Amino acid sequence: MQKITIVEDDPAMREELVLLLENEGYQVQAVTEFTEVVAQVRSFGANLVLLDLGLPGRDGFSLCADLRKTCGVPIILVTSRNSTMDELRALSLGGDDYITKPYNIPILLARVKAVLRRGGGPAEPDVVEAGGLRLSLTRGTVSADGRTAELSRNELRILAHLMTHAGEIVSRADLIEALWDSQIYIDDNTLSVNVTRLRGKLEALGVPGMIRTRRGMGYQYDGA
Repeated sequence: MQKITIVEDDPAMREELVLLLENEGYQVQAVTEFTEVVAQVRSFGANLVLLDLGLPGRDGFSLCADLRKTCGVPIILVTSRNSTMDELRALSLGGDDYITKPYNIPILLARVKAVLRRGGGPAEPDVVEAGGLRLSLTRGTVSADGRTAELSRNELRILAHLMTHAGEIVSRADLIEALWDSQIYIDDNTLSVNVTRLRGKLEALGVPGMIRTRRGMGYQYDGA
């Protein structure tokens, strides 16, 4: 699973980015202390850094330069300032791309994928693996023991969210909210129908019981 570090001081925007990227199948680190950012990035083993330019204490330009000196991780610089000079300076310091706020979500995700590919990541970055299952977000399929099943859009997003939180109890409300954040409308009844269909497809692959109902709490993917 590809790892992305978010360096953003706005708590609301940081949380929005975390949810968005986790829903896309990435493992996400959100930096909240900005004194040892380079060490945090290196310790996490990030494949990509989303770096805000307007940070407390120091600007993103100097941090970008430090990251480029110490590790080869790709960097996408983000800012609310729409300035050609800022963009030129960011790229000259070693940034791999530059995005202005507010984000256009499909464009942001497309640029993340493009930079990860250029950075030498796997040919198919949108893959989630846990408990013997391999979920391809690009192809919309789930595989186990050499067998593959096609998933609907809702089934795909539900399984991706559960797999990226393997071993954790995910409430029905959290699942519905996660799909809503992915611009998919789903209500409580639709969630039940999709989980039932998803379980049937996993059973046909020979991996029944991967999605457990935790009564009064939600669902749990047991493939941690």
